Amino acid sequence: MNNKNIKLSVMGGGPGGYAAAFLAADMGMDVTLIDPEINPGGVCLYRGCIPTKALLQIAKIMGEVEIAESMGISFGKPQINLEQVRKWKDQVVQKLTQGLGQLNKQRKINYIQGKAFIIDNQTLEIITDSGKKQKLNFNKLIIATGSIPRSIPGLDFSERVMDSTIALKLSDIPKRLLVIGAGYIGLELGTIYARLGSEVTIAEMLDDILPMADKDIIAEFKKEAKKIIHEFKLNTLAEAKEEKKGVNVKFKNINNKDKILDEQTYDKILVTIGRIPQTKGIGIENTKVTLDEKDFIRVNKQRQTSESSIYAIGDVVGDPLLAHKATHEGRVAVESIAGQKSIFDPHAIPAVEYTDPEIAWCGLTEKEAKEKNIEIKISKFPWAASGRAATMGRKYGLTKLIIDPKTDRILGAGIVGKDAGELISEVTLAIEMAALASDLELTIHPHPTLSETIMEAAEVYYGTSTDIYRPLKK
Repeated sequence: MNNKNIKLSVMGGGPGGYAAAFLAADMGMDVTLIDPEINPGGVCLYRGCIPTKALLQIAKIMGEVEIAESMGISFGKPQINLEQVRKWKDQVVQKLTQGLGQLNKQRKINYIQGKAFIIDNQTLEIITDSGKKQKLNFNKLIIATGSIPRSIPGLDFSERVMDSTIALKLSDIPKRLLVIGAGYIGLELGTIYARLGSEVTIAEMLDDILPMADKDIIAEFKKEAKKIIHEFKLNTLAEAKEEKKGVNVKFKNINNKDKILDEQTYDKILVTIGRIPQTKGIGIENTKVTLDEKDFIRVNKQRQTSESSIYAIGDVVGDPLLAHKATHEGRVAVESIAGQKSIFDPHAIPAVEYTDPEIAWCGLTEKEAKEKNIEIKISKFPWAASGRAATMGRKYGLTKLIIDPKTDRILGAGIVGKDAGELISEVTLAIEMAALASDLELTIHPHPTLSETIMEAAEVYYGTSTDIYRPLKK
């Protein structure tokens, strides 16, 4: 089928949906994009990645002010204008979403503000923002409806019991805040509120925070994070009940749920125990599309469902629930619809925790290698030996490489420290290109930079690092 004859509908205007729609329009398809918001952007731009990172930038500046004092420069205690903070965040969101709206118009995409429901494998029913219903036929459909916060049974979200959306409104800064769940969202929002003045406690059911990352990376993070996070409660079950004076929380050990270890009252709590895919209530049952045991849509490597006319991308197809993964999946789906040979088969998907310090990793982790019985060698370079880290007043940080000892191929990496999220792409590219540790070792990096730590971690692997003495074990 000629691209101009393909009528493509995209349900959801997030980073996966709008990226797919834009590419399809560029390839000449007749594209309709449906989303409840006035402009594309999805949860990421309106209530997720972007507003969070705007606030984290403020938190980062406040952290830099503290470091500056050790350098002999004092600005005094920061004065927080909460109204201006909210305004700044909203301006960033508005600028980006309006920009996407303009790009949408330039591409002549039919954008419908509303909600779509699948009638069958060729038809949508759309309820527009004005309440009108209309039917829309398609040749191909891409489901990109994203995910929503998971709630605690019996505990409704409110101004005191917050999900991420409520927390980002910043209605006030509570004196005492409990964050339940120590994943991406909990740690980032916890960092924001701690920097803005809350006493933040983080409770996690597992034995450590951010269970996807390696223990040594997390241990390095905690050295710095303990300066702003009041307490980490691990292996802990938190049972909360909203009361007039606040939210009462009983803490129990996950292995002994009958015994109460502690009981506290918080001004507010933030529930960040994961997200669930938005696959219910959109009409999937009217098609051959199938779901797995966690309600994620089953797809093949082209992101095609068991219904040949329907594709799915992003959070609705499973982990990792990351915007950049959704964007790449959108490209694969559109290219496949256009008849090109395209599959989603990355060797590494970088993950970044935008805390202070930042945490980033990609490819194989040490934890995964042990679980899968994969032989690896680990090479680390501590940032205490980095000249650039010293000039920035950063005491802590670590660059870690996971290497195949038989071939010297880079299999994975973990970085913790300032701007780790900006550094991880180099190692991600190395993994995708099947680079060897020697390729990183022999690549000349500028001095002094944090990126040098990647080169020096590779040097450590060969026992020749300039800035630390760590000879090879015989």
